[in-house]
Amino acid sequence: MKRTASILLMAAMASTSIPALAANHNETAAKASDMSAVLASDIRTEDSVRDEYRNPADTLSFFGITPDMTVGEYSPGGGWYTRVLAPYLAAEGKYVAVNTDVDGYMAGSDPERIAAAKTFPETFPGQVEEWTGISADRITAYEIDEAPEDAMESLDAMLVFRALHGLTSREMVDSLLGDTWSLLKPGGLVGVVQHRAKEDAPRDFAQGARGYLKQSEVIAIFESEGFEFVGSSEVNANPNDPADHEGGVWTLPPTLRFGDENKAEYEAIGESDRMTLLFKKPEA
Repeated sequence: MKRTASILLMAAMASTSIPALAANHNETAAKASDMSAVLASDIRTEDSVRDEYRNPADTLSFFGITPDMTVGEYSPGGGWYTRVLAPYLAAEGKYVAVNTDVDGYMAGSDPERIAAAKTFPETFPGQVEEWTGISADRITAYEIDEAPEDAMESLDAMLVFRALHGLTSREMVDSLLGDTWSLLKPGGLVGVVQHRAKEDAPRDFAQGARGYLKQSEVIAIFESEGFEFVGSSEVNANPNDPADHEGGVWTLPPTLRFGDENKAEYEAIGESDRMTLLFKKPEA
């Protein structure tokens, strides 16, 4: 059985209004009592406009995330889900930021950009503290291919939000899944949210370069690597998205690749149609 796991570290659903840079992170963690409070926090004032498309409470509920879990978030980027997960897990669980394999993902890029990206394990915890007030020394961060030995089989869940297309187009999914498998405990979960191509879409619209993948193919990849398919949810579905944009998923909000050109049309569609999938590493 081939080791695998795509990247989804789950989140949880509980927290409270958490002022940025709170003086006492223990007090901050103690306030994390329910998901509605986390979502209403002042630190999410700008993030909350995306909730109608990203449905964080229902998504994390489907993934089975609870506040006592150790949850990895793959490629957290600008921290939209980090600002939900880290506060929710602060009191009883643990949030782990898992970056991509920088050398593989950025192969051929400017060396200075690669060097800057590789500072993630040192710099991201401080960024989380700046966002949430949770002390940086309580945040673990590493590149997925450079995880420390004590991180093996330490995660209850890995969450992968809108990241599989980039790995697919770079032919990195297999290695990613293998590394995730190593990090998950037996029975550990992988939650995936991914832009969804139509099942009859031409290959150039469904191989990642435009941001979209076929749900059936994502499931097949995970199962071929030994993961059990637990189920799917339509919580992040958007039937208004035809998923055939020449400019890819970035044609739609929030990116709006073409600026004011047909902006009203794209805003009426909203964010992309997305699959929401749950997988499990077998118990043995």
